[in-house]
Amino acid sequence: MDIVYHLSTCDTCRKILASLPKNDLMLHDIKKQPLTESDVDRMKELAGSYEALFSRKAQLYKSRGLKDQKLSEADYRKLILEHYTFLSRPVFIIDNKIYVGNSAHNVEKVIGALK
Repeated sequence: MDIVYHLSTCDTCRKILASLPKNDLMLHDIKKQPLTESDVDRMKELAGSYEALFSRKAQLYKSRGLKDQKLSEADYRKLILEHYTFLSRPVFIIDNKIYVGNSAHNVEKVIGALK
């Protein structure tokens, strides 16, 4: 099952989803449906690390002083599970390949995978 983990209130996520070709992606709004441990662990298996899924742009990252700490993989996992804002989004899983984040290059790869 192909899926996209996104935030429906995020303008960037909405813009990216609107730009995609017709598809059968299952939409998972991470604010309305919190991520489960199995969701995050599956993403990690595909991405190679929890750090690869982690967003350093989150306001909580700065306000909690996390940028001044050395975080472990266990810390990244715990934070992503604790609050949706720590997941770099959107996250697409298409044909058991993962695409993390909103860079133009990443979106191009997603569009290619959906064609």
